[in-house]
Amino acid sequence: MVSRLFRSDKLRFLRSLRLRIMILICVMGIIPAIILESVILRSQENHAISQRTIAVKNQCSILCDQLVSLNYLEDPSNEVVNGELNILTNLYGGRIMVIDRDYRIIKDTFNLDRGKYILSARVVRCFDGEETDQLDSRNQYVDMTLAITDNTAENPEVLGVMVVSVSLTEIQISRDLMERRGIVALTIIIFVILLLSFVLSGILVKPFEKITDSIEGLTEGYLEEQISVTDYLETELITNAFNRLLKRIKVLDDSREEFVSNVSHELKTPLASIKVLADALNSQPDVPIEQYQEFMKDISSEIDRENQIITDLLSLVKMDRKALDLNIETVNINDLIGLIVKRLTPIAKLRNVELTFDSFRPVNAEIDQTKLALAFSNLVENAIKYNQPEGGWVRISLNADHKYFYVTVADSGIGIPEEAQDHIFERFYRVDKSHSREIGGTGLGLAITRNAIVMHRGAIKVHSKPGEGTTFSVRIPLVYIA
Repeated sequence: MVSRLFRSDKLRFLRSLRLRIMILICVMGIIPAIILESVILRSQENHAISQRTIAVKNQCSILCDQLVSLNYLEDPSNEVVNGELNILTNLYGGRIMVIDRDYRIIKDTFNLDRGKYILSARVVRCFDGEETDQLDSRNQYVDMTLAITDNTAENPEVLGVMVVSVSLTEIQISRDLMERRGIVALTIIIFVILLLSFVLSGILVKPFEKITDSIEGLTEGYLEEQISVTDYLETELITNAFNRLLKRIKVLDDSREEFVSNVSHELKTPLASIKVLADALNSQPDVPIEQYQEFMKDISSEIDRENQIITDLLSLVKMDRKALDLNIETVNINDLIGLIVKRLTPIAKLRNVELTFDSFRPVNAEIDQTKLALAFSNLVENAIKYNQPEGGWVRISLNADHKYFYVTVADSGIGIPEEAQDHIFERFYRVDKSHSREIGGTGLGLAITRNAIVMHRGAIKVHSKPGEGTTFSVRIPLVYIA
């Protein structure tokens, strides 16, 4: 069990932001350090080789002038020159060969090739006045060719060539020593970088840990407080988003409590009425038939009202489901609204309300026919119910453009107060509870309507003035957007 928990914590750390920050700091610190060490060593080595080459070349140039002045090319037995050549060779651990104009080696400090001839390309180029120096990294030496020129003559000419090989072993030993010291210094730097990355990554992720702790603390309670971590812009944005979510949760929680309370009240009210009527009948054994029938009629009405509330609640629950439950198909909106108007015309005639439908163009759209039919029916039925007692009217219009179709339901009814217009789509909300109770509404119709329209990515607006009537405007896309 402990081993499993350890593996789980290890895997969590491997996925953590802190580890990624540590890796980033290490990469940004260690790689430049390694490159810098390599550059410094290479630069130091090149500088040492360059200085050695220049120093040898300068001394050899002086020797070349002595060779000319002492006529060494004609008589290579000069002890002074030979001694200087040997000293220079021993000093730099190299080899010097002197070649006359016949390409014959007249002096070799190693005494290996004296008297032999040499026809290398570098020697030939040197007789043409092109001095060279070549680095042999594998064998650790520098090979140089210097022209022996008589600069006192009117027309200076190359009398011979000096071939100098200089060992770089000392420079390589010095470089190896510096490299070992560099490795030690680099190891210390890497250790310091790892330590700093661990500390800095902890400091950098600390605000996010604060957010986590705050959220965990809130979730253990009642979500009544807000959090604030303003160390970074990102943490501030996260906490602001969380606080907005928290506020939304509180609103939803309050709405749920209010909804449960309203549902309980609405369901209990008809039952209470039925209970009162039934008790009244039971308490009077000899109830007149007329009163008995009247009470039973009231009980039947209350049962119908209870059934309507339950039906609307079920419809609302279905509307609250995700859009995956939508049965989208292409529907002729003109025919759909025409059927609704035809079905509600008898109700309008009973209330002496003139019901008209104006269609400005044929409209076909991708919708869930059942849900939108219920939404439009609620709008038209409400317009009829809440109209003027005599001589009222309800006008329905349908129009469309290249993207949306528009339905308006206008009436000459009692209107809605301005302060109530922001609440009419809330569940169980009634502008005038007594009037709504007389008409028989449940307070769920507009909530059902709005949910159906929103599920279709549409919008609904209301414009109303008390005593002048109400207009509901609906806009829905012609093509359903999933």
